[in-house]
Amino acid sequence: MPKTLQNALHFNTFSKEDPAVLQAEGRSLARLLLVMSREMFWTEGERSMTTITTTAPVARKPLYTSLFVQVLAALVLGIVLGMAVPDFAIGLKIFSDAFLKLISMIVAPIVFCVVVHGIAGAGDLKKVGRVGVKALVYFETMTTVALIVGLLLAYLFGPGHGMNIDPSTLDAKALNTYADNAHKLKGGGIGSFLINIIPTTSFDALSRNDVLQVLFFAIIFGVSLALVGGEKGEKITSLIDAVSTVLFRAMGLIVRVAPLGVLGAVAYTVGQYGVGSLKQLVSLVALFYVSLAIFVLGVLGTVMALAGLNILKFISYLREELTIVLATASSDAVLPQIMRKLTRMGVKDSVVGLVIPTGYSFNLDAFSIYLTLAVVFIAQATNTPLSFGDLLLVLGVSLITSKGAHGVPGSAIVILAATLNAVPSIPAIGLVLVLSVDWFIGMARALGNLICNCVATVVVAAWEGDLDRDKARHVLDGDELVDVTAG
Repeated sequence: MPKTLQNALHFNTFSKEDPAVLQAEGRSLARLLLVMSREMFWTEGERSMTTITTTAPVARKPLYTSLFVQVLAALVLGIVLGMAVPDFAIGLKIFSDAFLKLISMIVAPIVFCVVVHGIAGAGDLKKVGRVGVKALVYFETMTTVALIVGLLLAYLFGPGHGMNIDPSTLDAKALNTYADNAHKLKGGGIGSFLINIIPTTSFDALSRNDVLQVLFFAIIFGVSLALVGGEKGEKITSLIDAVSTVLFRAMGLIVRVAPLGVLGAVAYTVGQYGVGSLKQLVSLVALFYVSLAIFVLGVLGTVMALAGLNILKFISYLREELTIVLATASSDAVLPQIMRKLTRMGVKDSVVGLVIPTGYSFNLDAFSIYLTLAVVFIAQATNTPLSFGDLLLVLGVSLITSKGAHGVPGSAIVILAATLNAVPSIPAIGLVLVLSVDWFIGMARALGNLICNCVATVVVAAWEGDLDRDKARHVLDGDELVDVTAG
């Protein structure tokens, strides 16, 4: 027993009858209690200090467990296999097809749950409408800028000059593959596009994975759920939230096999087309990649800076998803992961649920750059002069036709054909010129469209005040780790 405590216990023996003694003993007790408190404080302090100094640092995961490293390794292995054993590499396409089907399996229900929960949870339906209007304004503005960028760079560098192609010598049979899909865009115009947004049945939209139709039904369902409110509304909202959690967990499991999907896609591409398959139209391919880089770093970089964030850090944050898109040439492959990452970055889920799915059809900036670039390229290659009126017509038509690109197989060629049909002076048969490199351009298109959609979501959220900037900066700086494979 400490000596101070013994002295304190001895205090009970003092005389209760002598006031002087009582006063002296009282002062002694106060001093003893002070000494005891100091002893206890320093003892606890030493314990705390010991605990702090012996705490082990958090162990970092091995590098090979990183999804980005795994995808990158699969990418390199795919190229090697495609060059070394092309016949075997072509057979690996089954991995890519299987991965894309696994993702497609959960895209529609995830979009439905996120949108419905976002609208019902927002409470204020006017706010939901306001976010939708702001998103559409942003989409149209950026699409117009992208179309102009493609047009200007095509004229500045002239990739088609000197080819001197005679349209009569081109093989029209090469376009037959896309004829079955042309009816989706041909002759119907904007009215047909708007009608196609409405699903035949809600289950039909979900079963066909038509993101725009699923979004349309989800908005109606979410608004109705918000209007119902009360106990019934809360029960359904809680159920949808629970289902969403399970779906994202399932997504985390599927994403773990992404390296196999990338391996299959890259091995097939290199094995089928060969590394030298870009030589024929390398100038067009190179110009498109440069144009996309200028648009992303210049235009979108400026927009992100206005929102208070860095575009390079943002791209680095999405590097795993972008690598998958680059390999598979499909932005659908990462839709669920992207929505999850943006939410965890500090963007409100109601904004993510509305902007991302809508942007898949309305915000195809990279595709818009390619559209005007390819039109001018074909005109230059076939020595077809374009008047200022023709250029304005190309821009106007492209603003409409680009909205139907997502979800149409061979959409780039089909929509390019629909655009050229509106400009009679350019021979539509010139599409044959870009067929051989469409896959390689398609990889960059998908990559660019995804980046543009993610930036759009952040910008609309910042515009609406639904972006936690401090959290976003912490996440982008790497201070807070986000792992979508955890569900």
